[in-house]
Amino acid sequence: MQQGTKLVQLTVFLLMAVVLQAGCSSSRFVAYGDGRYSNANNNKVHVVQKGETLYSIAWQYGQDYRQLADWNDIPVPYTIFPEQKIKLDLQQKKITVAGAQIPARSKKIKTVKDRTNNKNPVAPDAEPQQSHKNTKIQWFWPTKGTIISRYSASDPGKKGLDIAGKSGQAINAAASGVVVYSGNGLRGYGNLIIIKHDDTYFSAYAHNQKILVKEAEKVKFGQRIADMGSTDTDKPMLHFEIRRNGKPSNPMNYLPRDRS
Repeated sequence: MQQGTKLVQLTVFLLMAVVLQAGCSSSRFVAYGDGRYSNANNNKVHVVQKGETLYSIAWQYGQDYRQLADWNDIPVPYTIFPEQKIKLDLQQKKITVAGAQIPARSKKIKTVKDRTNNKNPVAPDAEPQQSHKNTKIQWFWPTKGTIISRYSASDPGKKGLDIAGKSGQAINAAASGVVVYSGNGLRGYGNLIIIKHDDTYFSAYAHNQKILVKEAEKVKFGQRIADMGSTDTDKPMLHFEIRRNGKPSNPMNYLPRDRS
């Protein structure tokens, strides 16, 4: 009887070990948007999917594209391939470069002195109160309509402005630049356009009904780039973001007060 009890206990122990092993192996690779995200062995990696660009991956994770390029030794023009593994984090000391977190080993980006007060440091993700209209970029409102949601530095779900309007109305480039992403591969953004204005500033236009521009296409401020739609949302609207060194920034600090 005692031998039988020990046999049952051993069998239960082996079954539990198998279940735990299966659970651990399955949790090492989980879906993230339409791409794939691996956190195996504490090594954060994104597996490139068809249609993705380094810029869209950087946008998805709130990273500076130059940082990802440096970590993964990806040279200009930042060409990536399906199934390529992109490292998202490195356990090493970082330095602040023009407001972005850049690895200390990077030699591709010039550093600048920290102008913040050491006694009152500003959090890396804090939104500065002053306007950035002194940048060399001339910004314009991307569409007309009612603002139904505004940017909030404390709410990760409010990274920009939501502007309600009518299906098919014009969505215009808020500033001149180059289209670096045009597609629907980022969950929650629907048909999305990302425009690079310079090495620091990017803008995004989400939920479009129809996209009118292609990747690598140069656009001018005020140019119609899409028709307003409701992809990945319940009403016709534009979700508009401006990012500075990969981090969401308040569009109201850049856009003119006059919306006409």
